[in-house]
Amino acid sequence: MITKDNKAEAIKKLARSKNDVGSPEVQVSILTERIKEVTEHVKQNEHDYMAKRGLIQMVGQRKKLLKYLEKTDFESYKATVAKLGLRK
Repeated sequence: MITKDNKAEAIKKLARSKNDVGSPEVQVSILTERIKEVTEHVKQNEHDYMAKRGLIQMVGQRKKLLKYLEKTDFESYKATVAKLGLRK
């Protein structure tokens, strides 16, 4: 489970403005933090199939958001991928 501090840090990393919590960049950042935490959980608990399913869903959601961002604002997409250290 992502903590408030981790979520606030993820939001601050890519927010367009002070009150931005819903832009695609911020959503990708939050999902990336959640994916990191669930990945560690799945490594320790190999038979937690529901966590694996949730992880796959989060990765798919992040992929959709990145695809949308790439299509609408390519410069922002490149900056987001670079800041988060994602492979693309």
